[in-house]
Amino acid sequence: MQRDLSSDEDAPGAEEAPPDDTTRLSQILNRIASDSTQERIAIGDFLRVLQERAFGPLLLIFALPNVIPTPPGTSTVLGAPLVFLTLQLALGRSPWLPPLISRRSIARKDFAAFVAKATPWLARAERLLRPRLGLFAHPPAEYLVGFICFVLAVVLILPIPLGNMLPALAICILALGILERDGIWILIGAVVAIASLGLVSGVIWAFMKAGLYLLHSFIG
Repeated sequence: MQRDLSSDEDAPGAEEAPPDDTTRLSQILNRIASDSTQERIAIGDFLRVLQERAFGPLLLIFALPNVIPTPPGTSTVLGAPLVFLTLQLALGRSPWLPPLISRRSIARKDFAAFVAKATPWLARAERLLRPRLGLFAHPPAEYLVGFICFVLAVVLILPIPLGNMLPALAICILALGILERDGIWILIGAVVAIASLGLVSGVIWAFMKAGLYLLHSFIG
């Protein structure tokens, strides 16, 4: 990604009406990717197009690469925007990212290639998602989801071995639940989040015990 210093007026979707709740994320991504009038697409463009619905898609975009093996340091780079977004979700604020992040951009053709690969899988997930158990998918429960995702995002940016894949998966599931107002997926994501935090705690405890054993052996 590179910085995109174009003005807001030139951004795709800057003058579009926000999509309603029935518009699928796969449709929105395809619409952005097919806008041939733009050479580059900035992260801030998603905020402008999605507006209040931007939390779910952006959480998914930043968390998904951490689910698969990535080069060292990737989780720290992608985890920083997640910390910003999840904290705002927990506080009931509108989604916002600092210019340093929102101006980062990707070539439209590269984004279109990514969308072409990702949307079939996303479309399959969307067929399983639907508004239900709204008690867990709307405020104030949504703020609790934001707090859970915030804790997971903090874990992501820590240099913990095996500490990023399961928390990132939990964020992805919770993000889809928020996006489609599906309380079932939010409950599943919460279970995965608890399991991931338990695993990370176990890893930290094992490293602490190993460190104490080595220290005791060295002193003894």
